[in-house]
Amino acid sequence: MMKIVAGNSNRPLAEAICSYLHLPQVKAVVKRFNDMEVFVEIQENVRGQDMFVVQSTSFPANDHLMELLIIIDALKRASAKRVTAVLPYFGYARQDRKPGPRTPISAKLVANLITRAGADRVLTLDLHAGQIQGFFDIPTDNLFAGPVLVRDIKQHNDVANSVVVSPDIGGVVRARALAKRLDTPLAIVDKRREKAGESEVMNIIGEVAGKSCILIDDIVDSGGTLCNAAEALLAQGAKDVSAYITHGVLSGGAVARITSSKLKHLVITDSIQPTEAVKVARNIRVIGIASLLGEAIGRTSREESVSSLFE
Repeated sequence: MMKIVAGNSNRPLAEAICSYLHLPQVKAVVKRFNDMEVFVEIQENVRGQDMFVVQSTSFPANDHLMELLIIIDALKRASAKRVTAVLPYFGYARQDRKPGPRTPISAKLVANLITRAGADRVLTLDLHAGQIQGFFDIPTDNLFAGPVLVRDIKQHNDVANSVVVSPDIGGVVRARALAKRLDTPLAIVDKRREKAGESEVMNIIGEVAGKSCILIDDIVDSGGTLCNAAEALLAQGAKDVSAYITHGVLSGGAVARITSSKLKHLVITDSIQPTEAVKVARNIRVIGIASLLGEAIGRTSREESVSSLFE
């Protein structure tokens, strides 16, 4: 039988997933001792159960990662039949290669930690780099927020006069997949520095004049790239610029930067629990992904295909 337990990183999302699946959340205590060590107690029988741990490793990433590892350990020691780590947002994903000598590949280390803690499977959403699936030696399902975003784009935008834009060269594959679903053209923002020390020049590849531009990316962190891309697109004659981003990391002064920018609106999912600042921001909207994650969890438990969700 399937059961769901949640850490503290995104309680509202875990509750929404449970309500989608018509399941109660497993009674569990995830708290801190006075010295801030994590303590976990599962307060009901999970022996022989198919367990799903819902926990984004978002800020504070290390605390939430430790919660996840300790919950997995508690479940394994309580004789759970199978433990699936459900990470709506996989932190450390941007450290997926060595950018220079003597640097770590932290995404691989985190994958090892989750596996060693006792997870049998991993379920995650829009990994920063698809090859991170290969960092795990256990089955890993990487879901796409694409269908959820496409539905919202069609409801709130004039798709016939839109163009999907990748804010950098690295995100072209992701943007192109969405442009194909929407049947719209594709444009790319190409950032380059002509000389060291000079500011970046934004070159727009593709036609954007008179069009509604939809920026697509997996993570918005400081918001600098998005805001600069919006200015560059408007300077090229774009009608307006919106952004659809899966994971709203939004660290530091990102929310203030976005609310004072020329972005018509930024749409993010609730893979990371939105802060109060995000909720009250005039041009930031949050859409739910509980139904997508809930459906994938249900299918995993019933041993059905997950990939057919995206066909």
